[in-house]
Amino acid sequence: MFRSKNYKESTKLIDRSELYDAKEAFEIVTKASKAKFDETVELHVRLGVDSRHADQQVRGAIVLPHGTGKTARVLVFCKEERIPEALAAGADYAGGQDLVDKIQKENWFDFDVVMATPDMMGIVGRLGRVLGPKGLMPTPKAGTVTPNITQGVTEIKAGKIEYRLDKTNIIHCPIGKVSFGAEKLYDNYAALMSAIIKAKPAAAKGQYIKSCVTASTMGPGVKINAQKQLA
Repeated sequence: MFRSKNYKESTKLIDRSELYDAKEAFEIVTKASKAKFDETVELHVRLGVDSRHADQQVRGAIVLPHGTGKTARVLVFCKEERIPEALAAGADYAGGQDLVDKIQKENWFDFDVVMATPDMMGIVGRLGRVLGPKGLMPTPKAGTVTPNITQGVTEIKAGKIEYRLDKTNIIHCPIGKVSFGAEKLYDNYAALMSAIIKAKPAAAKGQYIKSCVTASTMGPGVKINAQKQLA
């Protein structure tokens, strides 16, 4: 695999065999960032569960203390009389069947998060095959199916993120930008890890947090000693 000169320079700051304290890991990630843009910092957490079993799913949502550094574009499915409320709360788009048609007929996806009031799920359900694979389908667990439009939109705009397992039992989440600095990244990391630990399924056996790695968009991964930090 081709690696850029900047990437190779960044790897010199990291001992690949070391498990770093979280605060030190984020200091390294910010120092190792060489891109000309403000890179996103992500967390990748491998869990000791089997996502093929319904009773071992790990999924939820949390408002990060310092947000993600990105303002999400929010689409709200609601009744016509509630459209003004959704837009006033900060939603970028709000509507009903008209938006369903736009997505289906125009392959329109100019949004990052989809919310819906419970009374709209009959209509929104028709988009399951389209929104599901993109991770955009509203769900009560993620707080994106809610009668409280104002609170829902406000939290998403404030930096609410959804976390969930992929097929390889890993959670991938953005936790901020390099420009946040190590301290704010650590605060967001601690909040997310705390939520993941609280979401541990009763059916999970053995070591729950298998591994934890952080990396910026263009940078190398830094291994975190999550067991020590959150003991």
